[in-house]
Amino acid sequence: MTMEIMLKRTAKKREYTIGKLYLNDKYFCDTLEDTVRDLSKEEKVPGKTAIPAGIYKVIVNKSPRFGRQLPKLLDVPHFTGILIHKGNTSNNTSGCILVGESIKNGMAFNSAYYEQELVELLCKETDITIEIK
Repeated sequence: MTMEIMLKRTAKKREYTIGKLYLNDKYFCDTLEDTVRDLSKEEKVPGKTAIPAGIYKVIVNKSPRFGRQLPKLLDVPHFTGILIHKGNTSNNTSGCILVGESIKNGMAFNSAYYEQELVELLCKETDITIEIK
């Protein structure tokens, strides 16, 4: 089965980025990422920079850092170990994509629920891509 994930960044703030995550064109949840930087014009700040827009292959595997199954983005230029996981603020991102509900600026709520739901859905898929806009 194929799953197309779309992340539409909706608010690029100085300290964080808010977005909406869609699964096969159906809204799933909000996202929280680090600051979007134009890496052709400015330096990447390790652990504080969102990944570049683009299309990436996604696999679900056991994260050595977190010890549980998580979606991992492959072949992201200038980044390694990019996951989609739970967390509440941009301090929890380290370049990764956090899932949840954007009820308060710069924070993700009910994140553990959305991570679990996402992993359950993606574990059933064999071909997963994410497009970040």
